[in-house]
Amino acid sequence: MSAANGPILISDPLPPATEEILRNAGLEVIVGADKVEESLPSISGWILRSGTQITSELLDQAPNLKCICRAGAGVDNIDCDAAAEKGVLVMNTPAANSNAAAEHALALMFAVARNVGQGHLGMSQGGWDRKKLVGVELEGKTLAVIGMGKIGQRVCRKASGLGMKVVGCDPFVDASVCEENGATLSTLEDALPNADFISLHPPLNDHTRGMVNDDFLGQCKAGVRLVNVSRGPVIDSEALLRAVDSGQVAAAGLDVFVEEPPAENDPLRNHASIICTPHLGASTVEAQDNVGLQSAQQVAAFLLEGQVQHPVNQPVS
Repeated sequence: MSAANGPILISDPLPPATEEILRNAGLEVIVGADKVEESLPSISGWILRSGTQITSELLDQAPNLKCICRAGAGVDNIDCDAAAEKGVLVMNTPAANSNAAAEHALALMFAVARNVGQGHLGMSQGGWDRKKLVGVELEGKTLAVIGMGKIGQRVCRKASGLGMKVVGCDPFVDASVCEENGATLSTLEDALPNADFISLHPPLNDHTRGMVNDDFLGQCKAGVRLVNVSRGPVIDSEALLRAVDSGQVAAAGLDVFVEEPPAENDPLRNHASIICTPHLGASTVEAQDNVGLQSAQQVAAFLLEGQVQHPVNQPVS
């Protein structure tokens, strides 16, 4: 172990190669969610996924912590501002699982377009309800991709390849970013009334929390189909249920929820027009390997060489 650095804590499940990379770099590694409390006083690095919540209170107990790396893209489970105040760099691995998430968005789009979940359920119960399950095709339809980050860009390219008309909605990107990915830049106000499908990919922050509300859904074309593989709280669940019940939203595919897992009696779980998956966006063999390898490499590079990759905060020096 480098004399200047304490152990690296891995508090969520990651491939064994994550630990191997760190050990091969001469760093000590502590693995396990049950080791968090006892490890905080000594660790210099922390690697996690979405299962760990890093609060200001935990950071207060880690006086030697220098960096945190989120093995994945979303960092809403980390108090990045508190980390910055304490001089702790927060990084993520934004591209490591972007293809997996984009593919899952497309999988949900196909599922809500062709009633895949309802068809399987009916078949499993001995039914054969072909006439009740007539769907729609993706080719020729308009898709609004909300959030043009790494995942949103991939969704645009894949949907464009399917023959969809794709518009990208993101106030922080230039038209050229959309054009390079097979889409046209649009405002939400222009996109919502014309979209047959909506795929949500915004970050979770004060501006996007609950953005899919009654007003948002009321601006949509009647019968729109919506999928979400970003973060659950960007959708107001009650508003979505009202829109689905009224037919304003024909169907929804949800991979993420306000509370995870949602309650067993959550109406989203068993609504006839909503397909749910248990946060599978990054759950591929390839993505799991990628986030583990990249997070280990980034932590080692920072602690041993001072290299900063994919920072999401600016520590106070």
